[in-house]
Amino acid sequence: MAQRFALRRLLSLTPRMLPLQGQRVLPGPLAPCAPPVPRARAFGTSASCRSTFNVQDGSDFQDRVVNNPKPVVVDFHAQWCGPCKILGPRLEKMVAKQEGKVLMAKVDIDDHTDLAIEYEVSAVPTVLAMKNGDVVDKFVGIKDEDQLEAFLKKLIGA
Repeated sequence: MAQRFALRRLLSLTPRMLPLQGQRVLPGPLAPCAPPVPRARAFGTSASCRSTFNVQDGSDFQDRVVNNPKPVVVDFHAQWCGPCKILGPRLEKMVAKQEGKVLMAKVDIDDHTDLAIEYEVSAVPTVLAMKNGDVVDKFVGIKDEDQLEAFLKKLIGA
């Protein structure tokens, strides 16, 4: 089980997240999104790396989404979904602009069918707005940047 989890995590890394030769991969949320500057002592990640994460399993969803004190946008998507490939980066960009006021969880419905069923996802992309563990808003399909900004401001309360 642990090997499958590690392999899935490695396969989910984008080329810019893969370690350079001789560089270690850090586990969990500390994994760098870009290679660190040579000889640098400080370690950090960009805002978009900290505000967006992939859900690993049901308990991870419970810990990082349902029990999170911050509002969380949950993007239910699939690798084969064309509209998801358009909405995902657009939504990540808008969440990053909020500078940590809201987080974004990405849930692949093929890997986490149980979560999709629990939250009544019947089509992708489906985006939920969650606050204090409750779904407070939802939309299905693609939205433009203005609509996404309004959706996020409504969630944040700004």
